[in-house]
Amino acid sequence: MKSFVRLASLAVLLCLTGSLSQVAAHAASKDNSGAIVIVFKDGHRQSFSLSDIDRVEFAGGASTASTDSYRVPSRGRFIGKWECGDGHGKNFYITLNENGTAHRSIGDVNGRWEYVDGEAHVTWEDGRQDAIRKSGSQYFKFAYDEGKSFNDDPDNVAHARNIEAGSV
Repeated sequence: MKSFVRLASLAVLLCLTGSLSQVAAHAASKDNSGAIVIVFKDGHRQSFSLSDIDRVEFAGGASTASTDSYRVPSRGRFIGKWECGDGHGKNFYITLNENGTAHRSIGDVNGRWEYVDGEAHVTWEDGRQDAIRKSGSQYFKFAYDEGKSFNDDPDNVAHARNIEAGSV
């Protein structure tokens, strides 16, 4: 009977130890928010602060994920003339030039554009802003009134289609 009690006590102790180690690991993982952890084939881990990382590159283009589903468009993909919806059922044109200049057919307005995180961000001389973003296999124009930033909720979102592509 004593050996049974000892065996049962040992089993309970092992279960508690396993549970506590899982809780500790979960708590430690919460402390690593803002970090990336790389797990190597031999099981050891290495953690990097996201604030220290500029980009992640995969040598030779090999990846376990589908490259098409995660690929962001290059800067050159945005160069050219875009047919865009105005948010009211009509179309207009945005032209993005290689040198960073832009033109909008509504109001005949000029502006400047830059490539930011896989998107074209256009700031117009009238203070408005437009972003052209890829979502799935389609592109959309996000319009922002004067005083808003590209992180705010857009005033309208409509289709965008590059009808005269520049260099890609």
